[in-house]
Amino acid sequence: MLRITDTITIADWELTESFSRSSGPGGQNVNKVETAVELRFEAERSPHLSPAVKARLKRLAGRRWTLEGAIVIRAEETRSQARNRALAEERLTELIRQALVAPKRRIATKPTWGSQQRRLEGKAQRGEVKALRGRVDED
Repeated sequence: MLRITDTITIADWELTESFSRSSGPGGQNVNKVETAVELRFEAERSPHLSPAVKARLKRLAGRRWTLEGAIVIRAEETRSQARNRALAEERLTELIRQALVAPKRRIATKPTWGSQQRRLEGKAQRGEVKALRGRVDED
């Protein structure tokens, strides 16, 4: 079980881990030990997340979101399988926490009368400056 917040926990059936050989440094260890972790979270089927959270999670996950509605996170930074597993779980937890925060609704505001007048006066002044740039008559 993976704890996201005090109220939200992810059940074990929603998470699937698979291991493979990691790329990068590590010498002979890389060729022998399967240290890379691929964590799969069935987000679409999760009963713990609301539809709004799932929609935000899909947008945040980007290309990590599969067609089946799962999030796939791969961790292969370290030579330790346990550390890579912890890193993948941390990433998933952070992603879900970001999706839990609802964005503030923007409240439409109207410019004040004074600010509208200042803007129009500035435009009029600029127009006068540009009007004076024409050819000079030789009278």
